[in-house]
Amino acid sequence: MFSVQKYFSHDAKFFDLLEASADETQALTQLLVELLKDRTHPHPLHEFALARDKDRHITQQISHELVNTFITGLEREDIETLSYSMYRICKVIEKFAERFNLAPQRLETVNFSRQAELMQRATETLSQMVRLLRKMPPLETVKAMNDKLQAIESEADDVMLELLREAYAGKFEPMTAMMVRDLYDLLERAIDRCRDCGNVISHIVLKNS
Repeated sequence: MFSVQKYFSHDAKFFDLLEASADETQALTQLLVELLKDRTHPHPLHEFALARDKDRHITQQISHELVNTFITGLEREDIETLSYSMYRICKVIEKFAERFNLAPQRLETVNFSRQAELMQRATETLSQMVRLLRKMPPLETVKAMNDKLQAIESEADDVMLELLREAYAGKFEPMTAMMVRDLYDLLERAIDRCRDCGNVISHIVLKNS
């Protein structure tokens, strides 16, 4: 804790950038929710690309700042790991949008609402955890929030199995079933990566407590 307080001024820019990256994960998740509302035709995906590019630039800026900053309160590897982990969430969400947009008409009867809601909860919780880093909260506080992320990920696994059971039971015709399996997997992967970010934050707080 003392080292973080001592060098807080050096880390302010990293906190700003990490929080901006967390904001992009939430923004992309909201774009995903909006995309799922209309499946009558493919939609332009430029907003997904712009948001992902914005997060990529944030990730690159963090790497650049780490090279040019002599002292950091948080360990450099931890900052870079968290930054890259959040960027990976954005990449998966954009990939889902690209796959979904290939033939949304085939997916009109597919219910993604439960996974989308879990995705929103996961990115919201992650954003709150990232913002806590600036003040380096008690380990118990971060652990409680990380437990929440773990519970969301576990619920997402259960939802995934339930939805796959329906798909494997013949609910969809073969081509749609193949698409559904791919898209379910991408949403689960995005939530898994939110969990991974939570673990990184918990590790950071533990080392600095």
